[in-house]
Amino acid sequence: MRLSWGDARLRAVFWQVLILAALAYGVWVLVGNTGRNLAARHIATGFGFLGANAPIPIGETPIHYEASVSSYARALLVGLLNTLKVSVVGIVLASILGTVLGIARLSTNFLAARCSAVLVEVLRDTPPLLQLLMWYGVLQMLPAPRLALHPLPGVFLTNRGLILPSLQWMPDGGGWLGVRMPVLHGFNFQGGLVLTPEFAALLIGLTFYTAAYIAEIVRSGIQSVPRGQREAAEALGLRHGQVLRLVVLPQALRVIIPPLTSEYLNITKNSTLAVAIGYQDLMSVADTTLNQTGQSIETIAIVMAVFLTISLGISGLMNWYNARIALVER
Repeated sequence: MRLSWGDARLRAVFWQVLILAALAYGVWVLVGNTGRNLAARHIATGFGFLGANAPIPIGETPIHYEASVSSYARALLVGLLNTLKVSVVGIVLASILGTVLGIARLSTNFLAARCSAVLVEVLRDTPPLLQLLMWYGVLQMLPAPRLALHPLPGVFLTNRGLILPSLQWMPDGGGWLGVRMPVLHGFNFQGGLVLTPEFAALLIGLTFYTAAYIAEIVRSGIQSVPRGQREAAEALGLRHGQVLRLVVLPQALRVIIPPLTSEYLNITKNSTLAVAIGYQDLMSVADTTLNQTGQSIETIAIVMAVFLTISLGISGLMNWYNARIALVER
């Protein structure tokens, strides 16, 4: 075998080896420089700080947590659960609202089509942080619990948050789920499900902002279905709602799912804006941990690894579903 620069395979191998060597050298320089800077500032490295007591007060704790008693690892876990809570609920609500808005934009009703179009454009053309601050300010302007707004039975709107009926286990009643209604007692409500103003503002803001983009995805997916499919379904005697549900949307999903995955990832990543309104998600708790311990590299690495894992999980699930509904050539 004769080696010649004119051989395309040889040139390809040469450039790949050169690029890998350059990347390895860059990583070596970065690690060495970081180690010297940390040593010069007497900053210890490692993840041992995760076991130390965390003096971080957290308002919303899905699991047991005590400031100055629980560890930093548990504080970060609480922040992660808060992030997952708003992300999962936001994805569900944004999907529903976005689908409704997308269908409404194609409605033959002039008022419904125009109102949905204006709402979508306004939500898409304003920054999400500005929307979160607006919703938080609106919730702060609500009346006190004694003068709470009462739009629906068991639903109350106050400056303490949104109070809803909750489900609870009723062992004395045969083991079935019962509804526990919130009741005003003193200066606040007791019982029911309480959504704090911070959580409610973050959830509403992310839901509306993401729903505007999902609406456009749904609209384009529906318009991608050939008109002949609708006409054929109508010729069979199907009503408009049945045509949309049984014929149009199943075919439109093949166009909707890929870009919809990006919006699900965005709603998870945009949840980090919670720090601006005081909702203690993973990013907020990690920022406090970094300031208290000085372990910036380790803390940032944990946050990056967690969000990467969540994003890969969402992408994998959506790709699996997309493969399930894809057309199979025979």
